[in-house]
Amino acid sequence: MAVPLLDVNAQNQPLEAELNAAFQRVLGHGRFILGPEVASFEESVGKMLGAKHAIGVSSGTDALLLAFMTIDLGPGDEVICPAFTFFATAGTIARTGATPVFADVCPICFNLDIADARRKITSKTKAIVPVHLFGQSADMDAINALAEEHDLRVIEDGAQAIGATYRGKACGTMSDFGCYSFFPSKNLGGFGDGGLVVTNDDELADRANILKVHGGRPKYYHHLVGGNFRFDTLQAALLEVKLAHYDGYTEKRQANAEYYTERLRSLPGVAIADPAHCRCAADQAAWLEESGASIILPTAYEHNEHIWNQYTLRVIGEGRREALRAHLTERGIGCEIYYPVTMDQQPCFQSLPKSSRQGCEVAHRLADEVLSIPVYPELTDAQKDEVIAAIVEFFA
Repeated sequence: MAVPLLDVNAQNQPLEAELNAAFQRVLGHGRFILGPEVASFEESVGKMLGAKHAIGVSSGTDALLLAFMTIDLGPGDEVICPAFTFFATAGTIARTGATPVFADVCPICFNLDIADARRKITSKTKAIVPVHLFGQSADMDAINALAEEHDLRVIEDGAQAIGATYRGKACGTMSDFGCYSFFPSKNLGGFGDGGLVVTNDDELADRANILKVHGGRPKYYHHLVGGNFRFDTLQAALLEVKLAHYDGYTEKRQANAEYYTERLRSLPGVAIADPAHCRCAADQAAWLEESGASIILPTAYEHNEHIWNQYTLRVIGEGRREALRAHLTERGIGCEIYYPVTMDQQPCFQSLPKSSRQGCEVAHRLADEVLSIPVYPELTDAQKDEVIAAIVEFFA
């Protein structure tokens, strides 16, 4: 049985009637840019997140870029971000003229190593960008304390974590800005590109709203140079349909993750990532050697609500990840490496100062070990069992 990594039609087709009605409504009024559905969606998603201001934008990448422009990030500034993340996190920093400085990550939750971030703060550091990778929150109490100590801005990259929480607070709402993506593969997946920024700061929200339409207010009068980051009315209308079902999607992803964990954890050579070793690379290495693990399952911290954008395994041993990937692919099971190249290793960043690119050993190891398997809400038990059987077969 073939099992895709993601099946967007399995989620969207049952909503065909609702989606068509939303499309017809937008077609009927013809306000395709900043129509009433944009404001309605912003209000709904802001209420879900507990954010005072929610601003729809053209993509998750543009959400980050708009946030950075709003805080006047530019040449001479440094911004700390994880080395292990999607390119947009670092690419948008560089697009402002600022310098991304790459910090290592936790081997358990894959998120920012606060101790390494602290070591890399300089007099030029202006902001920190925690990424809530794969749907689990970074350690926001520690990050915000570090930022307050050094008078830094915090921009949360929540592209994979809309609706995830940290100690009861929504990811993206615990900083100057939270940024999200509605790319079709995300938990709240749209029908093309789309994104969102949220903030609880009135002044930042006002400035962001100006910058997202070329920096003009009123129309044709430009006191700032912004961009075209407007959110399409049709995307807003369609996403609001899916937003009403979002809690159910999250619950099914969480159930799927639990299904994998419960059935894989008892197998020989399988271990569950242990939060007791969070961020401690030396201790983690010792634990790995002692456990003799061939594969490490992901874990959700008790204080987090993990929404499982990805269920990401660590496959231990040189060449073993690639071998498992080939094995799963041969059996028609979708899998993907998020991410095979860390930010400090990207060719476009090799001209950065060496100090911006050093000390990311855990990130490098993860890039050689991680492999994500299907976890989307519509998976059947039979499909999950097929994935599990293929993994068992490989390690037998």
